[in-house]
Amino acid sequence: MSPKTETMVGIGGAAESTDMVLNIGPQHPSTHGVLRLRLVLDGERILQAEPVIGYMHRGAEKLFEARDYRQIIMLANRHDWLSAFSNELGVVLAVERMLGMEVPERAVWLRTLLAELNRVLNHLMFLGSYPLELGGITPMFHAFREREELQAALEEVSGGRMHFMFNRVGGLKEDLPLGWTSRARQAVASVRSRMDVYDRLVLGNEIFRGRTRGVGALTPEAAHSYGVSGPIARASGVDFDLRRDEPYLAYGELQSVLKVVTRQEGDCLARFECLLEQSHNALDLADACLDRLADLPPGPVNQRLPKVLKAPEGHTYAWTENPLGINGYYLVSKGEKTPYRLKLRSASYNNIQALAELLPGTLVSDMVAILGSLFFVVGDIDK
Repeated sequence: MSPKTETMVGIGGAAESTDMVLNIGPQHPSTHGVLRLRLVLDGERILQAEPVIGYMHRGAEKLFEARDYRQIIMLANRHDWLSAFSNELGVVLAVERMLGMEVPERAVWLRTLLAELNRVLNHLMFLGSYPLELGGITPMFHAFREREELQAALEEVSGGRMHFMFNRVGGLKEDLPLGWTSRARQAVASVRSRMDVYDRLVLGNEIFRGRTRGVGALTPEAAHSYGVSGPIARASGVDFDLRRDEPYLAYGELQSVLKVVTRQEGDCLARFECLLEQSHNALDLADACLDRLADLPPGPVNQRLPKVLKAPEGHTYAWTENPLGINGYYLVSKGEKTPYRLKLRSASYNNIQALAELLPGTLVSDMVAILGSLFFVVGDIDK
């Protein structure tokens, strides 16, 4: 009989208090694309969260300096690929302001109409994808059906399904196809008739409400500190919308239709509710624009431009209420045909910073719910 050998293995008290560092991403099903989250965990609870960005950086702001004022529109509509029309719009508004250019009335109303259709397209993607991240696959199919109807209308007028390239300095590329307004009105009515599916199927789902109510609450003070804007800020009670507070395009004449949707809770559920209610209002605004276009006489939709377009020396700032929040465009010109500097303030870049405030103290299981409720596009962060 061989002698027994006993071995005692101890891990010591220090190991019990060691925090775990977990990297979510940059390529991970829970990160909405190429975003990396560096989490410090104590068991299942998050102690610290650091968003690590830059994996999709294209250097768009530097490329602006090597393209003329017509070419930069192509670069600008790609950072938030769900809001391409709105991104183009901000650039041309900044250039037009530098030039002191007045845009034809018909182009103003058309821009407003297309911006609101683009807003609904953007919101539908998140209305479908957010429940998907929490385990509900069905809303995504509904969202893509509604998106297809609106996308068909935008494709007919612009020729593009994603990067529309329809804005031009001084107006729009061209006038509407014959009969387009009636087809657009039908698309808006069709989408509106089925939007209640999100109230019934998503908001009426007790599992969805259980995963989102009271989770990831963002205070108004934190929203202001991080520069959070758009539906995320308004869900925290920040009652600010450029379309109402500093009207541009035709929004000054649409105040009776425009509704600034706010909530006070600031949690994931409130953010989803704001997005959904804002989609309803965007459809109402689109109808109001179609009504006004029907009353307008035929006319030009753009200004005649010189072969070489140069902005006068100086600087200006234009900002727009994009679907995901406030986009800002700081344009500096030295009197050449290319911008000396075009600084882009994108909504997602500021909004995603709030993760450092929202995630600590929450459970890992709630991380996906909080992350998805910030409604960001990674290209809009990295630019």
